[in-house]
Amino acid sequence: MRSEDAELNSAHKLHLLSSAQHADKLLSDVESILSASRAKSPFRKYKGSLLPAQAKVVEDYIGRIRTQLVRVLESEGILVPEPAFESVHAMRVTLAFVRIAFQECTANRMLGYGAVPESRVLGLNGLVDEMVAAVEKLDSYLARGLAEDLEARLARLAESGSNVALIKTMERIIADHGFVEFRPALSIIIDRLETKHFEIAYFGRVSSGKSSLLNHIIDSEILPVGVNPITGVPTRLAYGERPRLTVWYADKSPELLDIIRLPEFVSEQHNPANYKHVTRILVELPAPRLRDGVVLVDTPGLGSLASAGAMETLAYLPRCDMGVVLIDAGSTLTEDDLVTIRTLYEAGIPASVLLSKSDLLADADRVRSSQYIAGQISTQLGLTLAVHPVSIQSAHLFLLQDWLREVILPLYDRHQQLARESLSRKIGSLREALAVALKVRLDHAQESSEGAIDRDAIDTGLRTAVGRIAKAREACLATTHDVRSQSGHALAEAATRLTDAWLQSAPDSSAAIVHDAIIQVAAERASEVVRTLKQLARQLTQSLHATVEGLGVADSHREDDLTSAIKEMPKLDLGPVEIEWKPGLFSKLSRNLAIRQAEKALQRKIGARVSDAFSNFGSVLDAWARRTLSELQLRFETPAESYRAHLDRISARGVISESEKSAIERDLALLGVDT
Repeated sequence: MRSEDAELNSAHKLHLLSSAQHADKLLSDVESILSASRAKSPFRKYKGSLLPAQAKVVEDYIGRIRTQLVRVLESEGILVPEPAFESVHAMRVTLAFVRIAFQECTANRMLGYGAVPESRVLGLNGLVDEMVAAVEKLDSYLARGLAEDLEARLARLAESGSNVALIKTMERIIADHGFVEFRPALSIIIDRLETKHFEIAYFGRVSSGKSSLLNHIIDSEILPVGVNPITGVPTRLAYGERPRLTVWYADKSPELLDIIRLPEFVSEQHNPANYKHVTRILVELPAPRLRDGVVLVDTPGLGSLASAGAMETLAYLPRCDMGVVLIDAGSTLTEDDLVTIRTLYEAGIPASVLLSKSDLLADADRVRSSQYIAGQISTQLGLTLAVHPVSIQSAHLFLLQDWLREVILPLYDRHQQLARESLSRKIGSLREALAVALKVRLDHAQESSEGAIDRDAIDTGLRTAVGRIAKAREACLATTHDVRSQSGHALAEAATRLTDAWLQSAPDSSAAIVHDAIIQVAAERASEVVRTLKQLARQLTQSLHATVEGLGVADSHREDDLTSAIKEMPKLDLGPVEIEWKPGLFSKLSRNLAIRQAEKALQRKIGARVSDAFSNFGSVLDAWARRTLSELQLRFETPAESYRAHLDRISARGVISESEKSAIERDLALLGVDT
């Protein structure tokens, strides 16, 4: 027994703990040096001078030193502190700095080092955007918690009697060949296997009535409703014996909470941009229409300022088994609605289209509106879909009940079969994608005799295309900003036309001349945006075609002309113009004087309204251009990312070994693909 005066005091213990922590940090530095010397980084700082066996000895010694260090601290009654930070959070913070490092390399931000040659600006900016996009994908992966043990989950499913042989094969192929881009799709499939639910997801723009409609279907007011963006995270509604709310997070364990706390996690007011890092929400209710096996999903509104919520919806889309798309009867069909429907069908997911808030329309208008929307879907997407008017107002509730009876309720009796069919489509889609990736790799096995591909040319082409997207975005932003201040030019043009018409002969309608002149000025300025976008679409299409040809993949799908993503341009909403004007007696002696008088009269009578109209039109045109650019970028990046992945999998010499070739052929055979 040690006497009390032989004990270390608190200052001694603190110094001992601090020294131990510093020593442990230095040991970590030794481990980092050892790891860095064996890393594949192109910027390695250390040479690997140790043999593998010698490196193992170093690691063992470090482990022994740490074990002894802990024993010493424990003998003095010093507790080793628990880790202070979550690794995922620390990695995401570090990735934020990685993103900033790349963003500092654009041509504009490097002016301090000298002007960047004009011929290099597109490629340089494209490189930055390409690297930032890659960093954001990794950040998104970490945020969604996809770094899970898929192999262990598959093993549990196999033990439960599920037939997962093909899925286990695909998981092994993804791991062996480094196909990281396919892991999210595999995770979706495993989720479906584990839950065996049939998910019906509701999509629509902000305030389209999704939450209100779902509340009525489940006979509960659990989902918050309002005119502002409220749903920040997809919310699943499932049957449960008692009300219960479960919330999953990216950075901590799930929580079971009182169901009244749901608004804290799904509203932009309480969880803006999902700063609470919520990844999943499940609401369980004993609602008659929430039969076991069918799950309803309320998704974030599209087209809102809460862009994080819209991104959550786009990320969720491939996970559902059926999509219900709501179109507000008080508005009209938009590009967001069409993109949602098209994305559902491209993922092999059936859709039902609803004309929500149909009580706002008279019977005849309701029929015409439904027919118009169905016609637009057919014209622009090539899909034949019925449009069902619905309402939750008591006088029009029969519309909702008709849709439920005809479309939704029959699914309840077949939900297990439908869930199996949906899962089969998802598995088939992933199998085909893996087969294409393997075949592309195999196609280059004989490149040494046929001529190696030009890796630099393909890389530069894709990178330059990405740079063109950034350049087009800047050009569109400048044009839409300029449109807002075009009211003066429009009034001057209207005054000129009005004067000329009066000097030649008294026109039938001054108002019509003014209205048409102003509308034409707006259309001409807006057409600059369309020209920019169409030129970009053609360039992106050419880049994809050149990439396919450069890779030499005969059976690769050639992208359609991306100009199909550019839909009808918005028009200036001027409203009716009521104005009568004719030149004064002396004005007929001077055309210029008459024009000035006409312009002053127009400015006095309708100047403020025209100014407001152009300001609003600039905002609408800007939003349309941004959505169109996002659609173009999505259509370009989807195949481009696949091509980059294929390019990365080709060795520097463009040749694979015989053993690699045999492994690919074996895996293709396991996927049921002939080589």
